[in-house]
Amino acid sequence: MADVRRSAAVSPYPSPGHLGHTTAAPNGWSIPSIAPPAPTAPLGEGLNAWDIARQQFDLAADRLGLGADERAVLRNCKREFTVHFPVQLDDGSVRSFTGYRVQHNLARGPGKGGIRYHPQADLDEVRALAMWMTWKCAVVNIPFGGAKGGVAVDPRELSPTELEKLTRRYTLEIEPLIGPHSDIPAPDVNTDPQVMAWMMDTYSMHKGYTATAVVTGKPVSIGGSEGRIEATGRGCVFTIQQAAKRLGLDLAGSTVAVQGFGNVGATAARLLHDLGCRIVAVSDAEGGIADIRGFDPHRLLRHREETGSVVGFGDTTPITSSDPLTFECDILVPAALENQLTAAVAERVQAKIVAEAANGPTTPEADAILHDRGVFVIPDILCNAGGVTVSYFEWVQDLQHFFWDEAEINRQLHRIMVRSFDQVYRMAQEHDVDLRQGAQMLAISRVAEATRLRGLYP
Repeated sequence: MADVRRSAAVSPYPSPGHLGHTTAAPNGWSIPSIAPPAPTAPLGEGLNAWDIARQQFDLAADRLGLGADERAVLRNCKREFTVHFPVQLDDGSVRSFTGYRVQHNLARGPGKGGIRYHPQADLDEVRALAMWMTWKCAVVNIPFGGAKGGVAVDPRELSPTELEKLTRRYTLEIEPLIGPHSDIPAPDVNTDPQVMAWMMDTYSMHKGYTATAVVTGKPVSIGGSEGRIEATGRGCVFTIQQAAKRLGLDLAGSTVAVQGFGNVGATAARLLHDLGCRIVAVSDAEGGIADIRGFDPHRLLRHREETGSVVGFGDTTPITSSDPLTFECDILVPAALENQLTAAVAERVQAKIVAEAANGPTTPEADAILHDRGVFVIPDILCNAGGVTVSYFEWVQDLQHFFWDEAEINRQLHRIMVRSFDQVYRMAQEHDVDLRQGAQMLAISRVAEATRLRGLYP
């Protein structure tokens, strides 16, 4: 296969590889196309993701009245693993990469969290994502703790063969931590089912037997779950439906803007369109498009698969990548990466509902502004928990070697997302806080209870 290296500006969006666009590999397998990776956006408030995660924790811990001993455990990560490993490139040269796997808290079950390939991945980012995974699993009440992993790499610079080599070597490096009953990775930014297949195969080869449950988000043909690819976006839409009910907003005819048209953003846009919403603005790494009359995201998805971007679709108006955040609409879906909604942006948000399909898209200062302005924010640890929920279904199915059809997956996902939304909403109402603090308080109280019940060993 020809060398696929190319140079391009790094962008704030996840890969569209989950959308099914593939290229042929030398061995005849399909290799997912990797879109330009996304950097961590600069923070107007001067905080990194780990600072923000702990600030959010402190706010909820204060409300819960957690003592110093509980805070000492929950405010820090249980285990942090940094690895440096070599990979031989196609030209015969050797390049060293740095990777991470962090486990925040395992009191409620095995670690669970994705693997991202990104040139700016660092320990603080992975720590924050691991903490958010702990709360995310707890808020939907599934028996996992929080973990996260990453490799500092620009995947655009690697050929498919090099990407496979990197994945397999990284898997070996973190093998002491991962396992079906200890820590189960999943896809994240710039990783997808094929990457999970390589991880599962590498782990299985070293164990001497096939261990499908070591990762989730795999292809269905090797133990993946029906409905997993759409799960995060579908769960996001389920929470939007519940928020709309609370606000008395009729989704039919409501307007929607989406920042980030990767797997999650595209799925949410398609499902909301099918519910009668008007999709009026969408952006990706290359730019954005807008049309107040609305456009069909199904057709837009085909356009993106053919051209690599939403730019140039139909009779639409060009906009910038960040314009959807402040576009006039009823529902805003930030589906790129963390720290996109800063204080300056929050002042100009026009949406009634902000549904956080991305992890950590809103800074604490922006949170306060949106709350004061009466914007209904569905926090990330609730809004995008559909992915980890269906990952839990996949893990259970792999362990039992018994699989459900997609209708059953979606029914169970709907049940859990609606129940979790109601519990978070009730917590927020009882304590007179916004939904983020309500979700954090619910999740932290569950993890704190598990930690207290288990006690300290030895």
